[in-house]
Amino acid sequence: KMKVAVVGATGMVGEVMLQILKERNFPVTELIPVASEKSVGKEIEFNGKTYKVVGLQTAVDMKADIALFSAGGETSLAWAPKFAAAGTTVIDNSSAWRMDETKKLVVPEINADILTKDDKIIPNANCSTIQLVMALAPLHKKYKIKRVIVSTYQSITGTGVKGVQQLENEYAGIKGEMAYKYQIHRNAIPQCDVFEENDYTKEEMKLVRETQKILNDKTIGVTATAVRIPVVGGHSEAVNVEFHNDFDVNEVRTILHNTPGITVQDNLDTFTYPMPFYAEGKDDVFVGRIRRDGSQPNTLNMWIVADNLRKGAATNTVQIAEYLVANNLV
Repeated sequence: KMKVAVVGATGMVGEVMLQILKERNFPVTELIPVASEKSVGKEIEFNGKTYKVVGLQTAVDMKADIALFSAGGETSLAWAPKFAAAGTTVIDNSSAWRMDETKKLVVPEINADILTKDDKIIPNANCSTIQLVMALAPLHKKYKIKRVIVSTYQSITGTGVKGVQQLENEYAGIKGEMAYKYQIHRNAIPQCDVFEENDYTKEEMKLVRETQKILNDKTIGVTATAVRIPVVGGHSEAVNVEFHNDFDVNEVRTILHNTPGITVQDNLDTFTYPMPFYAEGKDDVFVGRIRRDGSQPNTLNMWIVADNLRKGAATNTVQIAEYLVANNLV
């Protein structure tokens, strides 16, 4: 029996978190929906009961067992420690704590076993990183990764409601608030998040830093280009992986096929390959177009797709919570 707070319950990811808690029958005995002051007092229905949205301090005082955060980095930095001090285990979907050396960055299928009762703030990895490492982790164990080149094609849902609204307005020919510096309809914008001093975007550097942290190997070279495209269903990634050891392509397919949370879609005879159109609303990471790179030794190409609101955010968060409950860590 669990008292669960969802911080950012009225936002796009928060709503998906609530949906996934229901779908996976997470043992919620009391829900504490939390949002900004303008949403306090609104009602949310969950598992046949109605709950009123409360503010952050009220939620801290209610001493939830687990708090699932999806309210942005500033909120997480300010409030996650307050929840933790009250005895609540926080699983945070923002980037605020991911690279903190005292915090463990977890994708449950890969490294949930590093968690202990002492971990009171657990960051959830970035959406594009999660689907990448889901495919890389089993291959790294077998062949040892030397270098990864990843180009992402990211859904507007990664920007939240504003991104979706901009695209819908542009479809309809309506002038409205702009989530991006340029139109997204019939366009591809090679900028996800802000630029850092090295001319890479924050999103691109998340792929570099988080991949090394989750796979626990700073020797892996990672370089990324992140692109926003007018798609709703999920993020796609073209991935080129150089290994230290050679591989057999059929063995790669078998390894991925046998990895929990991955679905291999790779049959060229039937034109079967991953697409966000099929990934939307699903929790698996889909991998296809698996083929050897003939331009240099020990190098593989693949195409990875996942619903960024689910496995890339809400599902991974709930899976961490499930692991904590199953192992009596809360």
